[in-house]
Amino acid sequence: MHVRLRRLPVVWIAVVAALCCTATAVAALSASRPQLGGKWTGSYGGAVSGSFTLTWKERGTTLTGSITLSNPKGTYGIGGRVNRTSISFGAVKVGATYTGSVSASGKSMSGHWNSPEGGGSWRAHKS
Repeated sequence: MHVRLRRLPVVWIAVVAALCCTATAVAALSASRPQLGGKWTGSYGGAVSGSFTLTWKERGTTLTGSITLSNPKGTYGIGGRVNRTSISFGAVKVGATYTGSVSASGKSMSGHWNSPEGGGSWRAHKS
């Protein structure tokens, strides 16, 4: 019985240390990922070409917002995900999907897009 009482504080110290290390690791990972929330402007080329404006809201790795396209003209809801510097999102109403990468600074991104009309490349910078 006496041995159990001495082990209990050691176990609690180990648990607290593990929780602190986990919290530090999570904070470091989220700090190393670029923050994408806000307004972006860019262009796309290929089967269809034009310009666009994105407005993102970011919650963890989930992106939601709107995209205004010059062709087909209109504003559409979008949703996507970011994983460190990889990004994927889509505008369901126009059937377009976008994949790409975000710069380490978080101020530019680029990649490829696909839609029923074909595909091409895109690029954007944070406004």
